[in-house]
Amino acid sequence: MRKRGKFDYLHTTSREERAKTTRTAKQVIFWLTLLFFLLYLKYKPYTSDRHIISGTTEYLFYLYHFIINQTVGIVHEGGHGICYILPCPRFVMVVNGTLFQWLFPFGVGYYYKKRRQMIGYFLGLFVLGISMDYTAWYMSTAPEGPLVPASKSFLGIDGYHDFYYIFDTFGVLAYYSLISGVVKAASFVVMVRAVVGLFFEAYPKTA
Repeated sequence: MRKRGKFDYLHTTSREERAKTTRTAKQVIFWLTLLFFLLYLKYKPYTSDRHIISGTTEYLFYLYHFIINQTVGIVHEGGHGICYILPCPRFVMVVNGTLFQWLFPFGVGYYYKKRRQMIGYFLGLFVLGISMDYTAWYMSTAPEGPLVPASKSFLGIDGYHDFYYIFDTFGVLAYYSLISGVVKAASFVVMVRAVVGLFFEAYPKTA
């Protein structure tokens, strides 16, 4: 017979009930992520023309995408910002934005994976896929020129186009479409991998 612990009165639910609650939470996270992914395929605010949002579902999607987009943008600019403080070469300063933008969600996911909390890992992986897809779109606009107008800039001011500079430096500007296409394909592989992983976490008996 198990000895009653000092704080057992705080845990009135059984282990089975807690496991069931955890399972339900995982299933909710899976279905919400899948819904977001399907809406993401349809809307993608940064690639579509501005229009009047119609319907609650579209409004909620834009709201959540705005939160993710702003977070990714802040991390991206933070990568550049480090080189505003440290004496980085210009190339490192430019690359740091995208590097940080990818490493941040991957790092969050890896943190949870090391602790065997796979839901957190797959959510981090999913956001990494979104970040990569955003980067692919950014790459596809490189031929527009070396400057990003304030109307399209995250900071609301004129700035240098990262990938015009990177592609021009390596002499691959003519291949911008191929490179952005490869990154876009990779981003969808990452997102699908995350959604599939969440499914098997939510429904382990089907694995």
